[in-house]
Amino acid sequence: MSKPDLGPCPPRFVEIKKDIAASHPNFQERITKAWNELLVELEQVTAEITDQGTEYVPQVTFSELANLGPERVEEIRRKGSVVVRDVVDDAEASSWKDWLQEYVSTNPGIDGFPVEDKQFFQLYWTKSQVRARGHPNVLAVTSWLNNMYHVKSGAKIENVDLSTPLIYADRFRIRHPGVQWDAHPPHVDGGGIERWEDPTFRKCFADLLNGNWRDHDPYDLENRINARSSMYGRAGQATVFRTYQGWLAVSETAPREGTLQVFPSVYLSNAYTILRPFFRQIPGTENALDAKNWEYGTYLIARFPRCLLYRDWVPRALAKHQDAPTHEARKNYGDVVHAVEKEHTGTGDSAVMYIPAVPFTPQNAAYVARQKENFVKGIAPPDFPATNGEGSYAGVGRPEDIESPIGKRAMGFAIEVA
Repeated sequence: MSKPDLGPCPPRFVEIKKDIAASHPNFQERITKAWNELLVELEQVTAEITDQGTEYVPQVTFSELANLGPERVEEIRRKGSVVVRDVVDDAEASSWKDWLQEYVSTNPGIDGFPVEDKQFFQLYWTKSQVRARGHPNVLAVTSWLNNMYHVKSGAKIENVDLSTPLIYADRFRIRHPGVQWDAHPPHVDGGGIERWEDPTFRKCFADLLNGNWRDHDPYDLENRINARSSMYGRAGQATVFRTYQGWLAVSETAPREGTLQVFPSVYLSNAYTILRPFFRQIPGTENALDAKNWEYGTYLIARFPRCLLYRDWVPRALAKHQDAPTHEARKNYGDVVHAVEKEHTGTGDSAVMYIPAVPFTPQNAAYVARQKENFVKGIAPPDFPATNGEGSYAGVGRPEDIESPIGKRAMGFAIEVA
C-alpha cells in the first residue's frame, strides 16, 4: 500500500473533492475516524489472509449452490470471492481448451501478446468461448451470484431481473509455464475515477463518505445499475453492470502456477479505495496500516492515489486460488482487488476464459443487443478495441453454437429492448 501515487489527475478534480466534502457534514472529523478504524481492521484481516492463504477463499461445488446455508452465503458476500467446482464436465472443458489451441494455431496473424509468444488473446468468438458462455451451468452460477444483490431501501426497480443472466463477451488466455507475467498486477475493475466523478456511482459509497463505513453495502442495487463505470472511452473498460468478475478454468492450475490472486474482503477494499484520496501517509513513515502514520489534508490536491483515471490501490496480502481443475469457475465481486501471479512454476498451461456475471437491466440489455450484432459480424464487442475481426477465421463460433435456450436469450437472440 505504500507505493508512490501514480500521479495527479487534471486540476478540475479538486472540485470533485470539494463537492464531496461539502456534501457531508463534519466531513474531516467523520472520515478521519472512519479511516483510523478501517486501518486497524485492515491489518487484522490482512494477517488472517496471510495466515490462511488459499483456505480463506470460500470453495463450493456447483451442486451445493442451491442449498447453501445463510451463514455460508453471507461469508461469500463478505469476502466477495468464491471458487465453484464441478460446473462443467472435465471432458467438455478439455475439448474447449483443445479447440482454443487449434484456433490459435490454425489462424495466423491473430491479435495477442506477448507478440513473440502469444498467450493472452484479443479474441472473443471462438467456438469454445461461445459454447462456454452459453452453457446452462455457467449461466446458473452467474444467476446465483446476481441474486446476491438487493435494494437496501426497499424501493422497487422496474425492468431489472437478477434471475435472467446476460452474456458479456470477453477474452481468454493460455499462459505457458516458466514465463514471467507482468500484464495483470493488483487492480480493481468496474471503473476507476468514475467512483468519485460520476454522481450516481458516488452514491454507491455514500456511507463511506459520511463516515458510517461499517454500514456500506456493496450489494445495494439501487445506484449500481445506472452508475457510469466508463466516462472516458477507455478500450477494455466495461460499460455494463457486472455483479461479479469471472474466470472459467479449462486447465489444472495450482498456486505459483500463474493463477488468480484476490484480496477477499470487498467491504474493506471498497472503504480503503474510496477514502484513500483524502489522506496522505506522513513522509518518512513505513507502516501503511498504522493510523499514526497518516494525516488528513489532500482533498485540495487533484490526486487520487493508485488511480490515474483507471487504477486503484495495491494490497499487501493476496490469497491465491488453489487447484483449478477444468470444471472450476472462479468468481469475485467487481470491486475486489485481484491480480495474476507473475510466476508460473508449473509444467502445464494455465488456461482460463473470462466470463463475468451480468444481470438483466435495461442498460445491460441494450449493450447485449449491440454485442450480438458484432458477434454476427465476427468483430470485437463494443467495449473492446477494434480488431481485424474473426468472421473469416477457421473455427469461429456462430449463433448455432449456442446450444441452450437460456444461452441464446443471454446472448440477445430472444431479448426485446425498448
